[in-house]
Amino acid sequence: MIEQPFNDQFLRAVRGEQVDHVPVWYMRQAGRSQPEYRALKEKYSLFEITHRPDLCAYVTRLPVEQYNNDAAILYKDIMTPLPAIGVDVEIKPGIGPVIDEPIRTYADVERLGEIDPKTDVPYVLDTIKLLREQLTVPLISFSGAPFTLASYMIEGGPSKNYNKTKAMMYSQPQAWSLLMDKLAKMTVTYVKAQIEAGSQAIQIFDSWVGALNAEDYRTYIKPTMNWIFSELRGEGVPLIMFGVGASHLSNDWQDLPLDVVGLDWRTPIAQARANGIYKPVQGNLDPSVLLAPWDVIEAKAKDILDQGMKQPGFVFNLGHGVFPEVQPETLKRLTAFVHEYSREHFKASNKSL
Repeated sequence: MIEQPFNDQFLRAVRGEQVDHVPVWYMRQAGRSQPEYRALKEKYSLFEITHRPDLCAYVTRLPVEQYNNDAAILYKDIMTPLPAIGVDVEIKPGIGPVIDEPIRTYADVERLGEIDPKTDVPYVLDTIKLLREQLTVPLISFSGAPFTLASYMIEGGPSKNYNKTKAMMYSQPQAWSLLMDKLAKMTVTYVKAQIEAGSQAIQIFDSWVGALNAEDYRTYIKPTMNWIFSELRGEGVPLIMFGVGASHLSNDWQDLPLDVVGLDWRTPIAQARANGIYKPVQGNLDPSVLLAPWDVIEAKAKDILDQGMKQPGFVFNLGHGVFPEVQPETLKRLTAFVHEYSREHFKASNKSL
């Protein structure tokens, strides 16, 4: 068997270096849209899969092997570290994370503990180590950001408006500050352990922080995020930021000591660049487009590529995650198109120099 060379296109792109083609990976590329995963779920629960490094590595690896993606993202949930600090979370099908005893008071926050990754989540670290032996592309790991984790902890589950979360933020500033501090320390400890185990890039998902306006973000969240990224800066791996509906915060992310600004589908890359985003960017096809006819998908992908390739530092991704109805063949075809189209672009550009 011929050993495949390591594909470093993703790492080169997030460092703003020259690439042979635009690298591709998809948020939620591993999981619900894949028949192999659905077959696995008939035998094992989400908890069992994520606690079995062999199964978790298989699920993580599968989309890379099927779609020829340029990076793998570790299959796990942003809720994974919360039980270690005393938050009982249940992932309910069709609902998402549910917490029966939400955080509502300063005393509730005070009771939260600390995480010891090697003791509390050894299966995560073992999966990373196993994947580093198996993959020929970079492995991305991740963590939820404090605001998004807090929103689940305070609301008790998914929310459309985050009223209870904002109410604590505004009316209990001491409790909020302590909660942000505790979640920030948990995030840094958790992420550093993943990097030590072998993760080659980190994405911080502040999925629901777009619910805040820019002023509140700068007051209640940005100092915490600055501390997190400053603590992780010395670990030597690329740091990516992403949130949904958070385009109005992208310039604040530009200010943070991170490497890549993730964009959802609401803001064109050209507009983000014009607004002052000069760091590498990642994004940003609307996931819903993946259910459209191929000519529509290709046209929209081409437009994103044309904008993204105007300067170094671009990773093609979706503006949020793959959802269950998407056909794996569509993702495979899209990856091939991005690779081929961008490769031809770079060849032509090099000839003209």
